[in-house]
Amino acid sequence: MNIWITGASSGIGKALALAYARRGASLILSARRKEALEAVAEACRQAGAADTRIVLLDMAEHQRVQETGRQIAAETGGIDILINNAGISQRSLTADTRFEVFKQLMDVNYLGTVALTTALLPDMLRRGSGKIVAISSLTGKFGTPLRSGYAASKHALHGFFDSLRAEVEDQGIQIMLACPGFIRTEISINAVTADGSKQNKMDDAQAAGMSPDLMAEKLIRSLEKGKREIYIGGKERFAVYLKRFFPNLFAWVVKRAKVT
Repeated sequence: MNIWITGASSGIGKALALAYARRGASLILSARRKEALEAVAEACRQAGAADTRIVLLDMAEHQRVQETGRQIAAETGGIDILINNAGISQRSLTADTRFEVFKQLMDVNYLGTVALTTALLPDMLRRGSGKIVAISSLTGKFGTPLRSGYAASKHALHGFFDSLRAEVEDQGIQIMLACPGFIRTEISINAVTADGSKQNKMDDAQAAGMSPDLMAEKLIRSLEKGKREIYIGGKERFAVYLKRFFPNLFAWVVKRAKVT
């Protein structure tokens, strides 16, 4: 089984790579950081991966993403599972944030994901099988302070993949949206601020979050069960239902919630 994981050099992507390595999968691991990616690949080999290949890829370079996607699909005989995990977060007030930051968030989180997905989709359709996972966020279901551009990019993923699922589910393609809450990764450290620079600090909520290894196992089990959308994390998951059934109360709560 060929599994392609983007953003595989750390955090959730690394945890998913190791979890699938222990299951004996053949892995294609992509990210921008070569040394970190090579370290993950070696750990996957030791964990039992049937094969491990690294692909240096910047998800904001959309044409190259598409070209690489088609090339890897041809060379491997097809990707069975694509996990779109690469992404960046944000910690800045909307009024302070440069437009270029909003564009960067959409280029990486949304358009980069669409570029790779649409590059691999024709081959999956020809074979009549395949699974595509988009790692969204709970902020793909509701917005919070300091994440307007990030939330927008994740909301966009939901619109795209809900539509795609309706088009291809009857042709053997499974689409799943995974919405993690606070997971103990470096996403808040690497989050962009108002001028595009990194935040360079760990949020308290992130530090207290679920381990990426546990998150990975929950995601894989949900994918195996055929779930279309999953929410993973702690009590922050219930905000999805709070907004759905009590929108006015949600609006009051989210303004006062500690989101860093």
